[in-house]
Amino acid sequence: MLSLVSGASSGIGLQYATQLARDYHSDLLLVSNQQKELDEVAKNLAETYGVKTVAHFADLSLPDAAENLHAWCKENGYVIDVLINNAGVFFFNPYCDTSLKRIDLMLQLHVNTVAKLTRLFAEDMVKRELTPEEANSRICGHKRMRGYILNMSSMSAWMAMPGIQTYNATKAFIYNFSKSIWYELRPHNVGITVMAPGAVDTELFGLSPKWRKIAVALTVSIPPEKLVKRALKKMFRNKKADTPGFLNWLSTPLLTHTPDWMLFLAQKKLAQFMH
Repeated sequence: MLSLVSGASSGIGLQYATQLARDYHSDLLLVSNQQKELDEVAKNLAETYGVKTVAHFADLSLPDAAENLHAWCKENGYVIDVLINNAGVFFFNPYCDTSLKRIDLMLQLHVNTVAKLTRLFAEDMVKRELTPEEANSRICGHKRMRGYILNMSSMSAWMAMPGIQTYNATKAFIYNFSKSIWYELRPHNVGITVMAPGAVDTELFGLSPKWRKIAVALTVSIPPEKLVKRALKKMFRNKKADTPGFLNWLSTPLLTHTPDWMLFLAQKKLAQFMH
């Protein structure tokens, strides 16, 4: 089994790569725009878990990034069994103070690249024929499918939140897009799962170390290793979508009805938690 993980050099992506190698004995194609860190991760995972690893430097925010990555895989004979669309960015900023370059970067990375990578690799998976051995094998107690795709959304997909207006809009796209594709791929024995966690304890959100510790202690934030363990199980069981945490799951319908006064208060308070 060969898994392609984007944004694999740190944070959640590193956890996906680690757990796929450690718990599922998957070979890895690791993609990131951090060359040095990516090479180190690939080397360490290969030595630690005895899997084959390939480090591929790529800027997935470029308009033709998905096409180039897919073509590169074809040229090098890499057949992708698992696609983890994890690469992402986050910034908290008033929209009119945000440069067009940063807005374009987020839209390209979260919308265009995710949609195109899903399209290109899903087509390959749909056409694939499993060997008898593969067809009779089981992962997480379920028969192996022709392929698996996991896309990362967020609870913010349900929020109209000032400061993260572009982020939550792109995550809403990923969530609805992935759930819709699930129905199309299921008859072809290809799975797609979208995860919509609340806060995750990484540096992505720019919280200070103090507030990161408080968020984890209050279970508002989830450690990436716990999120990834759950996400991979959901993916290999072909679950359509998942929001970790009972309180998070329970509160998601309420997020669309957050009163305006609360959002204005959040707008004033959130900035102080950022670096």
